[in-house]
Amino acid sequence: MARPIVSVVGRPNVGKSTFFNKMIGQRLAIVEDTPGVTRDRLYGKCEWQGKEFTLIDTGGIDPESDSGILLYIRQQAQLAIDMADCIIFLCDLRSGVTANDLDIASMLMKSRKPVVLAVNKCDTLGEAPMEIYDFYSLGLGEPYPISSVHGHGTGDLLDAVCEKLDFTHPDAEEPDRTAVAIIGRPNVGKSSLLNYILGEERMIVADEAGTTRDAVDADVDNQYGKFTFIDTAGMRKKGRVEDGVERFAVIRSLAAVDRAQVCVIMIDATVGFTEQDSKVAGYAHEQGKGCIIAVNKWDAVEKDGRTMDAQRKKLMQDFSFMSYAPIIFISAKTGQRVDRLFELIKYVDGQNALRVTTGVLNDLLARATARVQPPSDKGKRLKIYYMTQISTRPPTFVTFVNSRQLFHFSYQRYLENQIRETFGLEGTPIRIIPRERGEGK
Repeated sequence: MARPIVSVVGRPNVGKSTFFNKMIGQRLAIVEDTPGVTRDRLYGKCEWQGKEFTLIDTGGIDPESDSGILLYIRQQAQLAIDMADCIIFLCDLRSGVTANDLDIASMLMKSRKPVVLAVNKCDTLGEAPMEIYDFYSLGLGEPYPISSVHGHGTGDLLDAVCEKLDFTHPDAEEPDRTAVAIIGRPNVGKSSLLNYILGEERMIVADEAGTTRDAVDADVDNQYGKFTFIDTAGMRKKGRVEDGVERFAVIRSLAAVDRAQVCVIMIDATVGFTEQDSKVAGYAHEQGKGCIIAVNKWDAVEKDGRTMDAQRKKLMQDFSFMSYAPIIFISAKTGQRVDRLFELIKYVDGQNALRVTTGVLNDLLARATARVQPPSDKGKRLKIYYMTQISTRPPTFVTFVNSRQLFHFSYQRYLENQIRETFGLEGTPIRIIPRERGEGK
């Protein structure tokens, strides 16, 4: 059985994301003194006194809002409430009990879920301030004074939460999962794709750049395997990143690439290739990740029998620096070829982790050097003594040579092509490191 779920809800700017980061022990949620920074649901593992549960951070609830992003945020918070085993209702000591707090308390009572009331920003040690007693008026029982920044009072709060959770069913050991980051420019359909895969409106989708801000994880189990998809914020040109929140969002997106095994680089079929697409893809390439180029909104393109082949040929030229990456044409709206995308993810992940034995590698090396002689300079010819693979993710090979200066880039590319031709390695970059004899000692 899965871990119990605890959702953190409250008005905007009461410190939910700060509390969430403190409880899970890492800066997963973006924190800034601006309402509406958190939008989608964020999930993290929290452990207290040997007990584990899943903590969900939600966007600030504005019960009176009926339009725009705030309405979507409220819907996301409602979903978090519906799926929770217990709810932490976070309030702000400094602003006291507000009309919105009373409306949210009413919403929580209607849910009939166990609720623990926490009053944040009680930053001084010692007796709780007198203002804490105002929060009894919410009708949710004893308020727990806490400080999300310093951690004061969170132990008593977690004790109260754990009393309301059922830990009698041990959590089955989590199987190995393939971490997949969905990356690209803003508004290419990253969140729409993840919503389709999940079969629910987990991510907010709007025709507005910068809708997604945090890197949101979602576990998916199906006939193709077990995956953790990471929806990321769209990455714009540095000069167009306007505020601190968006800067943090881009940092989160880059961090998501770092912890992923496979990156799905999404392109908008109605816009085509842009310079920013190459920069986004270039970061995944430099980090040695398995890469797939997914051309989204294919349903919106007028096409004939030759359109796909022409687009594929053009994209291969645009992404010439990562010609190994397979290209797939999908529609996140209709689900076109999304099943095929899962197959590609599994295949590319396997290629990224492929290991080749030294004996087989050196047989290939002997054939390759016999077919195309190594380069020479001023009467001195490059000698490649042997080759061995030293790591995976990405597959990395060391060649021992008599002179690194003679090992020209063009000959490295030739050997890389020979390796790909023999072993496949589709969807993954390859590293070839020349080393002179004696350097490794």
